[in-house]
Amino acid sequence: MALHILKLAVGVESVSHLAEIQEGRLARSETGELRHMTRNTPNRAAAILDGGSIYWVIKGFIRARQRIVRFDRTVNGEGKPRCAFVLDSGLYTTVPVPHRPFQGWRYFESAQAPSDRGIDITGEDALPMEMADELRSLGLL
Repeated sequence: MALHILKLAVGVESVSHLAEIQEGRLARSETGELRHMTRNTPNRAAAILDGGSIYWVIKGFIRARQRIVRFDRTVNGEGKPRCAFVLDSGLYTTVPVPHRPFQGWRYFESAQAPSDRGIDITGEDALPMEMADELRSLGLL
């Protein structure tokens, strides 16, 4: 069973906003790969690379996931070691699940992972996020 990473998308307003940010990063990428930089390298990298994804927490809910392709060790502009999460460009929405804020990233077991909504980002904004959150809080979604 794959192990996943849970990460807070700080400053991101919606899944479509995350997609825009990542498109910009991909356009500026020297390697042509989508990378997310972190300070620490996962100790359980082998389990994550066995089909794991990064799940994004946006506005208090787990809302999207991306497959993790590999981890690269690199350095930042100041020469400090970093870990680059190399991500698949496919960004999939999930059934929203509430999650409290946290710092950094967390390991996330497959049993806890929300189901995919089965669509790529192109269908994400059919129902505005705020409306969906309100309907969900009323038990209607």
